[in-house]
Amino acid sequence: MAAKNRGSRILIYSHDTFGLGHLRRCRAIAHALVGEYSNLSVLILTGSPIIGSFDFRARVDFVRVPGVIKLRNGNYTSLSLYIDIEDTVRIRESIIHHTADVFEPDIFIVDKEPLGLRGEIENTLHMLKDRGTRLVLGLRDVLDEPELLRPEWDRKEAMPALENLYDEIWIYGHKDIYHPLSGLDPSDAVQAKTIFTGYLPRTLPEPEPLEHWPQIAEKPFVLVTTGGGGDGEGLIDWVLSTYETQKNLPLPALLVLGPFMSADHQVEFQARASLLDNVEVIVFHNRIEQLMARAQAVVAMGGYNTFCEALTLDKPTLIVPRMVPRKEQYLRAEKAHKLGLIRMLIDPQEAGTGQRDPAVMAAELVALMTQNKPSRAGYGNELLSGFEIVQRQVKPWLHRGRKTAKKDDEKDRVSRSAS
Repeated sequence: MAAKNRGSRILIYSHDTFGLGHLRRCRAIAHALVGEYSNLSVLILTGSPIIGSFDFRARVDFVRVPGVIKLRNGNYTSLSLYIDIEDTVRIRESIIHHTADVFEPDIFIVDKEPLGLRGEIENTLHMLKDRGTRLVLGLRDVLDEPELLRPEWDRKEAMPALENLYDEIWIYGHKDIYHPLSGLDPSDAVQAKTIFTGYLPRTLPEPEPLEHWPQIAEKPFVLVTTGGGGDGEGLIDWVLSTYETQKNLPLPALLVLGPFMSADHQVEFQARASLLDNVEVIVFHNRIEQLMARAQAVVAMGGYNTFCEALTLDKPTLIVPRMVPRKEQYLRAEKAHKLGLIRMLIDPQEAGTGQRDPAVMAAELVALMTQNKPSRAGYGNELLSGFEIVQRQVKPWLHRGRKTAKKDDEKDRVSRSAS
């Protein structure tokens, strides 16, 4: 049985096949929760290979499972181990299940994937549900186009999990921008357990000593960020070409390539930038929020976290959304552009409509200087109420014990496996 005076516990699962988005969202939620509840511990399950590069608040820790990466054909493969994906998933599933068994969370928050990567958390969900753990699925505002999401979720049997396993579904966004289950015809039961939290505002980490900052950040500059960078070379190339060919650009640029950008592209872009006196390139910064806070304006691809940061820090922002293989960034940026929150520019090469024109990017950089801040769009605190709502939702489920003992859970697991 659970020990007395154990404190409250929340377990967060992030499949993290690639990139930084899922990890950074989960980390932000964990920090907000321990900041609100002094007797709470949060443990993050993740496959991110760079989670150790981030700072964590007291009472937040992580367990790293073997990483995987999604190939262009949609299949997965092990990120570092020379073993097949089936064995990798079995190892991950075992670590996840054992961690949840020992940690005994009051609440289990699952990020994006209802049953985890290739169903790796399904048994854990059943175990925790039997114990009375509150099961929460957290979804970003946009997942994908409905015509693409529907067959994917049908194949993964995601909707039955929402119906039968989860107690709540949190959408980290605002209903005026997008509903991630739009077009999937969720049942009344699913809709009843769905809560729009608002976007997740970002708190600024402690700044590094001035000597650790990029030199260009000492004066007004434009921040160009690709997030994880695995698919950001198009944006970086376009901005660099603009600074190489266009005159009288309003501000110098700091380009953050992202840790997952290929080494060849990193070398190429750093070499090109070294020839320019108004461009500086870095690969990664673990306090990107501080860089954005110092910037006059932001150019970005438009992932969820960057969008939240631009709203929180109230920065004039130009989003050049990724168009393939998912239109998540485009769908978010298109609606945000119409609402006056950001500007949007389509990459013609990604869209298959032409070549990138440096003069077009130059005009957008000039327009950024007089663009309204997101706060001028007319939304109040409701747009960035994410942490307030999340903190409210978890409160009733902390310190409440479990319905069954571990030995009964084990019997139920064996019975399900036999059937």
